[in-house]
This record gives sequence, structure tokens and C-alpha cells, in this order.
Amino acid sequence: MKTKELREKSVQELNNFLSDASKTLFTMRLTKSAGQVEKTHLFTQLRRDIARAKTILREKSAKA
Repeated sequence: MKTKELREKSVQELNNFLSDASKTLFTMRLTKSAGQVEKTHLFTQLRRDIARAKTILREKSAKA
């Protein structure tokens, strides 16, 4: 997800995105341990999206 798209979201939407992304990352880790992951590049992409969302959430909290 692009940074611009994340900045347009509200705080509640960012929190929902973070919880969904964290759950997805967890299930991906489980499938990786079972040896069933085909698209390993999604791990990096998802971790970076989570980091971007946390950064933007922190910026919005500091302004408020």
C-alpha cells in the first residue's frame, strides 16, 4: 500500500489495517513453517506496510 493511501485514512481505519495486516502476517508465518509459501516477497511487503502504517499513526497522534 502506498504512503499516500495510508495518509488519507483515519486513525480508526489505520488501527483496523494494522490488526488485519498483523493477523495476515501471522498466518503467513505459520504457512511458511509448514513449507507451503510460494510468494515469499509478500513477507517483506507486508512488514513494510505495517511499519508505514505505524509511522503515520504515530504522526497523527503527535499532531492531536
